[in-house]
Amino acid sequence: MATIGEAADKYQPSTKTMNIADLDRVSIEMQIEEDSFEFTKNDETKVVTQEVIVIDEIKYRIPVTVKQQLKVLMEDNPELKFFKVKKSGNTKDDTRYQVIPLMNKI
Repeated sequence: MATIGEAADKYQPSTKTMNIADLDRVSIEMQIEEDSFEFTKNDETKVVTQEVIVIDEIKYRIPVTVKQQLKVLMEDNPELKFFKVKKSGNTKDDTRYQVIPLMNKI
């Protein structure tokens, strides 16, 4: 049985989508799924569609810039199997992603 502190540390909200940058390592073989959700702003409901990978029932959003950078890396390194993503910035306007190739060994 876990302590409340351990349980809180492991807690992941079920409705929040994480970001691919939250993962230490991503395989290029991961399957992409389309996901959508609704939100209301100024009494107007909008539907957002996004691409995600799902690991242990947790969704991780894949920004378009990550796919763009990964494409370039794969063109120069067709043997690439794993990568990770570094994220900088905190707002929609200043967030940047950097895709980093990883060695194929686990």
